[in-house]
Amino acid sequence: MFTPSPALQSAWQRHERRWADHLYVYAVVSRRSRGVSIGINLNPGKECNFDCIYCQVDRGVPGRTRRVDLDVLARELDTILAAARDGSLYQSPPFDALAPDQRTIRDIAFSGDGEPTTFRGLGKAVEIAAAGRRRHGLDQAKLVLITNAAYLARPKVRETLALLDRNNGEIWAKLDAGTEESFRRVNRSKATLAQVLHSILDAARARPVVIQSLWVRLDGEPPPDTEVAAFCSRLEELRAAGGHLKSIQLYTIARKPAEPSVSPLSNGELDRIARLVRDRLPVPIEVFHGVA
Repeated sequence: MFTPSPALQSAWQRHERRWADHLYVYAVVSRRSRGVSIGINLNPGKECNFDCIYCQVDRGVPGRTRRVDLDVLARELDTILAAARDGSLYQSPPFDALAPDQRTIRDIAFSGDGEPTTFRGLGKAVEIAAAGRRRHGLDQAKLVLITNAAYLARPKVRETLALLDRNNGEIWAKLDAGTEESFRRVNRSKATLAQVLHSILDAARARPVVIQSLWVRLDGEPPPDTEVAAFCSRLEELRAAGGHLKSIQLYTIARKPAEPSVSPLSNGELDRIARLVRDRLPVPIEVFHGVA
């Protein structure tokens, strides 16, 4: 089993959406990307259509801007990719914690401080990221859309997903619950679980989708097995309806959450959920433990 160094664990806990004086483009050491992820923040004003109890974005501090200037974004992306290529990115924390073989860009991810599919210029932003990826020779790097999945079936978003497909793209779609009751309690959205599942299915019928699922202790209690079973049932229904699941990411929080009632699962608790899911679904499972 991989045991991260204390320096690497500390790096995982640092997910500031800032690098140098940039407004939109940043870099993080990512557990799930297993290396450097270049983030593109299309919600610098911290707008989101979900209000998850575990959210690790500090919404008590206002964003520096609400407007996204795509010309500035393109310049910032070029600057940070150049810094990764010449090695200067890795000369300061947290990136200096990476071993030489980890000093590579794994992906360019649309994530940040809100839901990227709410940004009307998402398609243009994907075009900018695809051009930057080509210009800097990042053939192995993915373009990743990290999304709560509520809007994946919208026509404009569908067009953008097709553009991702043509540029080594991947969708990481959130599914944190198997029942409407749990969805309401955890994700606190105006959308319903049924709407989210419909959107995931719409996208997964066209290409394999990664399911990202975050599990936590709530008021000191881990999720009951009945909720994990319901989660598995929802995924079985997606597959039965023609949805292609590339993998399932099971993880817990690594930084301070929105609500004090939320705390990370222990390694054993998360491993137990993984066993329950593996018993039900013939889909690759990736487990990302919390930070000690």
